Amino acid sequence: MDANELENRLIDFGVRCTYLCRALPTDRFFDAKHVANQLIRASTHAGFHYPEARAAESKRDFIHKIKVLLKELRESKSELMYIQRMDYFEEDSRVTPLIQEASELVAIFTATVKKLDRKV
Repeated sequence: MDANELENRLIDFGVRCTYLCRALPTDRFFDAKHVANQLIRASTHAGFHYPEARAAESKRDFIHKIKVLLKELRESKSELMYIQRMDYFEEDSRVTPLIQEASELVAIFTATVKKLDRKV
């Protein structure tokens, strides 16, 4: 997977999380609004950080920016797991694929950081 595909995948992840948040029953559950705001922030920031990382001034700067991106992805995954456990939706099919995507993205970027950390 090349850098452009990864960037698009991150943007798509943020978009899908945003659509999920729009569907949360924020009018019935006060906590859903808070979780929605947090998830939108974290999931979209992951995609926003990647172009910054690609434009990094050094390998160390790149690694640092990818680590920030990883924090956002891990936070997104935790928030998705919270949404899943709160049973906001009758069926799990809306949340499970997003948790899977977050896990895959975390694995990709963790491997990237480990590989680069050995070289620096």
